[in-house]
This record gives sequence, C-alpha cells and structure tokens, in this order.
Amino acid sequence: MNAFPSGRSDTTRPLWLAWLQLVRLPNLATAVADPLAGFVIVAGFHDLSWLPPAGWLAVLASVCLYAGGMVQNDVVDAEVDQHERPGRPLPSGQIAVGTAALAANGLLAVGGLAACAAAVVAACPAPAFVGAVLTVAIWVYNRHAKGTLPGTVVMGSCRGLNWLLGMTAAGWPAGTLWLLPIGMGLYVTGITIFARDEVEQGRRRLLLLGTAVMLGGLVLAGAVPGQALANDTLAAGMWVAGGRLPAWLSLWSVLAVVIVTRCLQAAFDPSPRRMQAAIGNAIMAIITLDAVLVLAFCGEAWAIAIFMLLAWFVLGRRLAAVT
Repeated sequence: MNAFPSGRSDTTRPLWLAWLQLVRLPNLATAVADPLAGFVIVAGFHDLSWLPPAGWLAVLASVCLYAGGMVQNDVVDAEVDQHERPGRPLPSGQIAVGTAALAANGLLAVGGLAACAAAVVAACPAPAFVGAVLTVAIWVYNRHAKGTLPGTVVMGSCRGLNWLLGMTAAGWPAGTLWLLPIGMGLYVTGITIFARDEVEQGRRRLLLLGTAVMLGGLVLAGAVPGQALANDTLAAGMWVAGGRLPAWLSLWSVLAVVIVTRCLQAAFDPSPRRMQAAIGNAIMAIITLDAVLVLAFCGEAWAIAIFMLLAWFVLGRRLAAVT
C-alpha cells in the first residue's frame, strides 16, 4: 500500500519521504538483487563472504542508474502527472522539476562512474561498456520510447543490462549463462507491456500479450540451469548438480504459475486496482526469481541473502509507490 494514493495531492509529507517516493524506494531492492545475482553466479560463490570491490561497485552503479532513471522518468512526465498522478512529488510542487532533473543527471553520472570503476578494479572494460549502454537505454526510454511497444523492449533491456553489469564485473559469463539476462529482460518487457494502461481501464489483448511475454522470459531463464548442467565447467559447482534439478524446476514452476495467475486475473478484470496489484506482485517477484536462480548455481546461502532483500521491498512499499 502506498503512503499516499497517487490521485491525492499531499504536500505535508516530509521532504525525505518525497525523495524516497521519487526514486521508487522499494524497487531499488531489485536494482541490488540483479547485479548481485549475476556477480555471484559468474564468480562461482557458494559460501557467504564479503563481496570484492568490483561486486560492490556494480551494485552501486545499478542502484544509482535505476534511481536516476526513476527521477528522470518523473521529470519527463511532470505535465502528464499533473492530471493522472497529482499527488506525486513533482506535480504536487513539493520538489521542483529543475531540482529533480539535476538529481537525475547526478545519479546517472555517479552510476556511470561506478561502472567505470568496476571495470578498472576487475581489469575488464566490459562493466564500463555495459554501464554506458544502460545509461543510454535509460535516457532513450524516458525521453523517446516510453509508451511505445519498442519502448517495452528498451525497458526489458535495461533489466538484462543490470544483470550483465554484475556478471561482467565478476568475469565473462560462460556458456548458456548469457540466457539469464535475456530471460529476465524478456520478463520485464512483459511487465512493461502489461503496465501500459495501469492508470486507466486496461485493454485485455495488451494485458494478455504482456502476460505471455512474461511467461516466455520465465521459461527461458528457468531452462538455463538444466542447460548449464551439460557444460562440465559450470556443472562442477552447481547446487542442482546433485540430483536437485527436478525439485528446483518445481519451485521455479510454482513461482511462474503464481505470477501468471495474478496477471490473468487482472487481464479478465482489468481495473486499475487489479492491474497495479499484479504489476507490484510481478516486480516484487524479481527478487524471488533472482534468489531462486542463484540457488541453482550457488546454493542456499547466497539465495537466502538475496531473498532477504524482499524485506526492503515490502517495508519500502509502505512509504513509496512501486510504479
């Protein structure tokens, strides 16, 4: 539940709360989970240990780029939100549009610099390249592609690049590991398609398309552990290598069914309330999906560590909107 419904103007909230709403506080947990999952999978971590500097820098870059993108999104939508979401920090006048634009640019710059620092520490240029492409993708989405079907692909690409930021900071993804960011990116493309009508009565065909794309991403990402078992280099340390693959696939399938069912319920009763609930559930599930993918490769310890980011998401949702 949001602290303040999107349709109500409230300028009495503390300024710090307005900023947390602007950067989408709960969603930042997913910006930690993605690069962290990618990093520990490629690095082959099993026991919990302190991340090396490249890992922390990849996470910092992801969080700053995500937060900067969220603020820039509201800057671009300031006029539209005057009518659709007057209670948000910019249309309510609590934070000036110029101040928010400056903050967005600053966060994007810090995120880009952190990605470059990760490249230096990892002695590999890939994180800097991924960070640069991610920054451009965020700018293109917010300024030009938002609200279009190609824009949904750009948004999904941002999620995949988030994964790649962590993966490349740990080394070079081997074999079928490249399919993980593609699958998760496809999943978020589906969420973005689904969310296009979130503030009005939804179009069933569009909602069903978004649900189908989400399911496609889940199937693709869920197939990776089984495919990786065929690679001797990867299979040697995988948690699912000990005959646990059927149990893992069952867990992944249950998650997929829960997510898709919520979306189908909203598709056949496309009210804003149901759609926003389904979107929030699908976004929150990103953390769980990341944790379950980490479980397949790294075991319980790191999976639990990432799963615990759900507490951040759930508590943050009491203060700030997910969308």
